[in-house]
Amino acid sequence: MPVSIVLPCYNPPPGWDEVIVREYRSFLRHTGEATELVLVMDGESDAVTPGAISKIRDAIPTLKLITYSNNRGKGYATRKGVAAATGDIIIYTDVDFPYTAESICEVYGRLRSGACDVAIGIKNSEYYDKVPTARRVISKLLRALTRIFLSMPVTDTQCGLKGMRREAIDIFLSTTIDRYLFDLEFVYDCYHNPATRVEAVPVTLKENIRFRRMNYRILLPEMVNFARLLMNRKR
Repeated sequence: MPVSIVLPCYNPPPGWDEVIVREYRSFLRHTGEATELVLVMDGESDAVTPGAISKIRDAIPTLKLITYSNNRGKGYATRKGVAAATGDIIIYTDVDFPYTAESICEVYGRLRSGACDVAIGIKNSEYYDKVPTARRVISKLLRALTRIFLSMPVTDTQCGLKGMRREAIDIFLSTTIDRYLFDLEFVYDCYHNPATRVEAVPVTLKENIRFRRMNYRILLPEMVNFARLLMNRKR
């Protein structure tokens, strides 16, 4: 069953091209599936050099590269990648592959078996021991707000590892949030579509992952996006 891995990318960390090649090959070893890589460059970045792109293209013949000049946000970039993906199973994650290979394969396996249409990565309790305090507080606050106001079975919607079968692609492409809360919008829409089978899949963060400094300027726009979701729910 052909698979597509979608990676939204903006200002990637040093060595990002080597990480992509290594993790892509690891996925192939674990699954043996024909797998295309859809890399979406969400705006121009000094780290994205022709040499880095050539290294990825030489190692991954199935590479599909999408570029545009201005940063539009992770949600926008991921939608562009999913729209271009041709796999029967589509998995999206972050460009640094922050979750273990076993976690990615577990998401794939649940979709491959037909157990669900959408597999949502759920961070384990150890995740919060590894993240900066501000990020931990904001994450837990969002989970509390999601539980109180949106009444979903799963409150951990922002894990950067999710997958879907092609049957669910239209739900994902109908999301409208361009920044980080596109994940919440997608999960909410899935749970409120009676025909869509959703499964939460526990995943594990790698030991050596480093978190970027949080950009607090995104908080106000994301609060507006959360309010939009509440308004849509009431309708």
